[in-house]
Amino acid sequence: MSKERIQIAPEFFDIMPIEYQDLVSKATYGQENRGWKDIGTSKELIEEHSLCAGCPESMAFRYILASLPNPEDTVMVGSTGCTSLVFPHVALHNIHSLFGNQNAVASGLKRALSVRFPGRIKDVVVLAGDGATVDIGLDMTLQAWFRQEKFTTICFDNELYANTGGQESGLMQKGFVAKMAPMGKSFDKVRLPEIARESGCHYVVNCTVSKPSLVEKVIRNAVLIAREIGPTYLQLYTPCILEIGKDSMEGLQEMRDSEKPTARFAFKEYVSEPAKQLLAELAAKNKDKKEAAKHLVAQEA
Repeated sequence: MSKERIQIAPEFFDIMPIEYQDLVSKATYGQENRGWKDIGTSKELIEEHSLCAGCPESMAFRYILASLPNPEDTVMVGSTGCTSLVFPHVALHNIHSLFGNQNAVASGLKRALSVRFPGRIKDVVVLAGDGATVDIGLDMTLQAWFRQEKFTTICFDNELYANTGGQESGLMQKGFVAKMAPMGKSFDKVRLPEIARESGCHYVVNCTVSKPSLVEKVIRNAVLIAREIGPTYLQLYTPCILEIGKDSMEGLQEMRDSEKPTARFAFKEYVSEPAKQLLAELAAKNKDKKEAAKHLVAQEA
């Protein structure tokens, strides 16, 4: 979805849907400093979706798409689940994989893009639920990390199979009772962030999506580190409000309650030494750019 590819021939501009006209003229494609603060003022890469009213996944999608550093050259790989209901509505190249094989698809895609477009940045981001990531697709998730594939894996963790009625998943918290898990979960939540770290991921984050500024930071870090160094993993709590018995307006508070210092989604971040060095270099470059911009403004004044 490069800036050039979405352009409209002048003779056809007036007959194109207004949404497409806005996408061409008002989206944040190509803007270096794009972020969550553009939401509501610029054309978003997602506007409509078929998720339930108040679903935290819809919030997460908006923040993630607003925060991608290079959306015009990014391909997202999704999997069967609630997330697959949203991808048809996003203005970003995306691929729907079979349930669980999203990391295998992303591995081949990343390698193919590096051959097809040598010297050009092409980011690949996997986005799937907890069932696809830790249950059915765990083998392919781990193998991509073992091979040091250079893409980001994002897990929307709603702690159960929300798309198919409320079955328990490996990421469900122990003792939780769901509609299709009436006896309650009998074992502890799988510690996938720790597994990701031990499997070679260079950047690992466990958090909710209640704070857009935090989501922007971790998304940018994860994509930039994956681009240069190796695999990164984000586990984002996006509770299914229907399956946990909450009203449509209670999703945000549920996330806030779950990110308290002693709660299971308290913010945790792991950064490998090579990733720390990269982030420090990027921060220094960004500081130099800001100083140069200030100097230029001062000269013009």
